[in-house]
Amino acid sequence: MPAFFLPFFDASVGLKRGAHFLQRARIAACASLAVLTLAAGQAHAFDLDDVAAIARQRSQAPWREASHAVPTELAKMEYDDYRDIRFNAASTLWRADKLPFEANFFHVGRHGDSVRIHEITTSGVKRLPYDPATFNFGKNKLSPETWGDLGHGGVRFFSNLNSPTYKDELVVFTGATYFRALGSGQRYGLSARGLAVDTAGGAGGAKEEFPRFTDFWLQKPMADSKQLTVFAVMDSERMTGAYRFDIQPGEQTTTNVQARIFMRPAATSGNSAPVTSLGIAPLTSMFFFGENQPRPGDFRPEVHDSDGLMMATGEGEWLWRPLQNPSSPLVTSFAMKSLKGFGLMQRDRTFANYEDTEARYEMRPSAWVTPVGDWGAGRVELLQFATPDETHDNVAAYWVPEKLPAPGQSLDIAWQISWQGKNQQLPPNGWVTQSRRGFGYAKAGTDLKDQVQYVIDFAGPALDALPEDAKVEAISTANANGRVLESLAYKNPATGAWRMTLRVQRLNAAQPVELRAFLKHDNHTVSETWTNLITP
Repeated sequence: MPAFFLPFFDASVGLKRGAHFLQRARIAACASLAVLTLAAGQAHAFDLDDVAAIARQRSQAPWREASHAVPTELAKMEYDDYRDIRFNAASTLWRADKLPFEANFFHVGRHGDSVRIHEITTSGVKRLPYDPATFNFGKNKLSPETWGDLGHGGVRFFSNLNSPTYKDELVVFTGATYFRALGSGQRYGLSARGLAVDTAGGAGGAKEEFPRFTDFWLQKPMADSKQLTVFAVMDSERMTGAYRFDIQPGEQTTTNVQARIFMRPAATSGNSAPVTSLGIAPLTSMFFFGENQPRPGDFRPEVHDSDGLMMATGEGEWLWRPLQNPSSPLVTSFAMKSLKGFGLMQRDRTFANYEDTEARYEMRPSAWVTPVGDWGAGRVELLQFATPDETHDNVAAYWVPEKLPAPGQSLDIAWQISWQGKNQQLPPNGWVTQSRRGFGYAKAGTDLKDQVQYVIDFAGPALDALPEDAKVEAISTANANGRVLESLAYKNPATGAWRMTLRVQRLNAAQPVELRAFLKHDNHTVSETWTNLITP
């Protein structure tokens, strides 16, 4: 069953459903914490600098993996038993004050990945310890009063997102630096993370590192607050981090992120291998099958949380890469001098293209990342892994800066994530609406060996403005392993939109073919660039 139908998330498996490649390791925080506590008479404006002081202090101390030990009776519980643990509605934070935002907490899972939660008020900062009385344990026969302060599995927030009389779930945070949010009329799909480290593998075959949030500070909202503010500290073997999240609910909820990341000096690091790839603003999603990769035997035409990666370069080019479910791990990157934005998008918002009355994939959000300030040169990296079903995430995308901070140095960086529905970020001229792979009718005996055909539809204001007799060109290229045999642009008489047919021959079936294609009219580009990879 998809996770958004569950009344309780097992924090031990993270926010997303099942175990996937980004959750195959657990990096815990230092057991010791320099907790910032302000007495009632010592209140001051809590800000990112306060959290950064803790992160900096941790970075200067030797890294130690924290204990994940939990009470035996908790460790022996099955997943379905965890689903029966629910937070008591009467204990919801800030509900009694009738504030625009409310919060409740997840119970610690059997793997013990707990977080510490604090509340910021005008009187100061206080710890919100684990209290078993705030949970309903359902049919489970347990003795939580003997467990002590376990911490919490995570926190989720509520607001009047869809109704003035009812508060819907707005955003969720857990350890492993996962968080996800909703705009109005949306259902949970893809997730974001605070940071990704060597996700595609590091120097000398080093495995991915999993920084995780260990502490959260929740700023109590005012009666007229329009945004929710959350602070967090992150810890891992080779870095620590301080984060501020400002969340504004709406048709497209925005999450403004400020991060200060401290690279551990070699003397305090738990991993001597240098960081090869620092993934900024990482997104993780699921693509099982779609119009470009149909699945025989499934009544649903498409199943995915995202259908493509969109990028906007500082040079003004817009790129669209349809997602795949590859047979083996696939890593591609898009280098650029500067970045205007990138996102894992769910462009297809039509129910008939999914036909899933339970999962409602057409309601899953897109996540568009906009850098705050100049991030300089770097690359957008896309990872795609094979998944046997829709319960596993198999897609990740993030920005890798060309210059990484050295051990002992810090990085200040900020970005905005827009969680978008029907009204989402699109290129200004034209964009791809669907990419289909396959052949139609062919005469008997036609040799299609090593050939691949795509039918790509485009829409957009630049195309709509063209006269009826406009001559539109299909501009396409392939790398050295591909030969473009046919590249045609024409109007679809059924829809009035423009369509491209692209037929390519693979020269070596054991090697990939990289493709690029766009529409052109009178020396003007009138669409984004469609880019695709034919895998071996």
